[in-house]
Formats: sequence, structure tokens, C-alpha cells
Amino acid sequence: MATLAQSAGPFALGTLSAPDGAPFPGLVVRDRALDLSRVLAWKPAEMRALLERWEEALPVLHTLANEDALEWRPLDGLRVHAPIEPRQIFQSGANYRQHVIDLEVAHRSPDDPRTVEEARTEIAAVMDRRAAEDLPYVFIGLPSTIAGPYDDVVLPAWAEQPDWELELAAVIAKPAHRVSEARALEHVAGYTIANDLTDRSTVFRRDMKAIGTDWLRCKNAPGFTPLGPWIVPAASIADPGDLRVTLKLNGETMQDESTGDMLFGIARLVSYISRTALLLPGDLVLTGSPAGNGIHWGRLLRDGDVMEGSITGLGVQRTRCVAEEPGA
Repeated sequence: MATLAQSAGPFALGTLSAPDGAPFPGLVVRDRALDLSRVLAWKPAEMRALLERWEEALPVLHTLANEDALEWRPLDGLRVHAPIEPRQIFQSGANYRQHVIDLEVAHRSPDDPRTVEEARTEIAAVMDRRAAEDLPYVFIGLPSTIAGPYDDVVLPAWAEQPDWELELAAVIAKPAHRVSEARALEHVAGYTIANDLTDRSTVFRRDMKAIGTDWLRCKNAPGFTPLGPWIVPAASIADPGDLRVTLKLNGETMQDESTGDMLFGIARLVSYISRTALLLPGDLVLTGSPAGNGIHWGRLLRDGDVMEGSITGLGVQRTRCVAEEPGA
């Protein structure tokens, strides 16, 4: 059963449905949920409509969370969907210092004369310079990759090396265009969990190596971004730069790192993206994945695997991998 026990703050937000009903934006407090489409004056039918009036809605949500004389539903028995259907997904690559160092060391040339420790020291210095002087690396994903936090993940037959990448995701409230780093977090409604799956075998084009990465192919299969379970308001997260990102595969911990290892923090990412793009309410900014991916362990995803992803204060998602049926 989905619960709010591992989420920070007095309440969270989710998209829920009864077994025979349509999804609704829900206010979740402890083990119960309130259908916001019924109680808010503007009757938001989905989460994005709530986020579009976030500054107006937030104080009302705090009041509602303490109102017992309302039509609360037990959370048990409700289906938990992805908390938001974004219009745009912005994904950050190579944004965890230790992760990039591990990848660089693992893929160094066979004739590299440096010892492992020498290589790690040099690459670490490069990462520190990058964080201080360079720009984030951001690319764009498709909304059709979004899946619920407890949905099965279908592994496409063509994906030879499907891998996990648990990430902190910022959810945008008010539009952001050309905002400063100092003002960037004013545009963030809250945070949620994303598992940004990647097929490692198709990251790089084999036929056109000079072109580089093929993000469409390796990351955008339907359901490749399990999201949620909740959106936790930003005010309930004391420091998004000090959260623990943990992924377990079949009960074994594979990723376990602090968001403090990010090269570029959320404010810097949002500001950077907004210099070019217009961020809209409900959009997602994925902040990159820490060390401990399957390619690091030499163990990629396969049929029957169960992934459990958690981030401090944001709850837990649990998804099972299912191989695509032949001929699908």
C-alpha cells in the first residue's frame, strides 16, 4: 500500500484514482487523500491545473490539510499514478561528480599509463573545474516516457543493456524564462522521484560516431521514466542539496549517494535551462543520477527485476521489470 509515512512535511500531492474512477489531483495527509477537484474553487481536473495557480493554492492546501470534516478517502485502495503529466522534461547528464569519475576511469584507454588512483585524481580535478567554470549538460525527454511509481516497466526487445538511473526531479510551478540563479527556486513547486531509465547499448550511434549521443533511442521508450509517488512542496524540503538517493535492485542497494555530490544544483540547472527554454507549470527538471548504475556493476535490468527507489522525504517507488513479448 502507498503511504505518506516516508515523506516530509504535513502533506504531499499525488494523482490518484478509485478502481472504477477517473484520476484526480489529491491532497495526501498520512493515510488518506482528498479530491482537490471537488473542494478547490477552480475545480482543477488534473495536477497541472493546480500548479498553474500554485501561489494561490499553497496556503489553501495547508488549511485543507487540517480540516477533518471533509470527504477524505482512505489511501489504501486508491491507485497511485504519476503525480504530474509534464509538457516538457529536461534531463541533466553527467551531473554527479563521483558518477562521472567512475565512468571516466572505467572507460579509459587500455594503453593509459596512469594508475587508477592517478586517473581518479586528475578526473576529479577536471570535474571541480567544470562545476566552477562550465555549464550544465541538459537534453530533452518525451512526456510519453512517464509512468506511475508502481507500474511495471516494459523492457523493449531491442534494448540490450537497460539500466536504472534514480534522480531527484524538480517540478516547476510558475513559468520561468531567463531567470537568475538567485530567483530560480521561486519557480519550483516541489520535488519528486524519477527513475530515468537508459538503454546503454544505444546511447551512442554506431553508424555515426561523430554525431554522438542518441537520446531518442536510448531513453524514450514508453514508461521509461517511472515518476513519484508524490510531489512534496519545496517548503517541506529543508535542503534539496542534502538528500539521500537510494535505489535497491531485488533488495540489494545499488545506488546510495547524497544530492550534495551534484556538480550543478537545482537553482543553477533551472536558471541555465531558462536562458534558452520557457519552463512551464508541471514541467520536470531531472537533476542527474549518482554513481551505482547497472553498467558500473556489470548487471543490467532483466525480466522480473524489482527496483525500489527512495529519496529522503519524497517517499518510495517500486517497479517491476517485464520483458516485452515477442512480436510486440
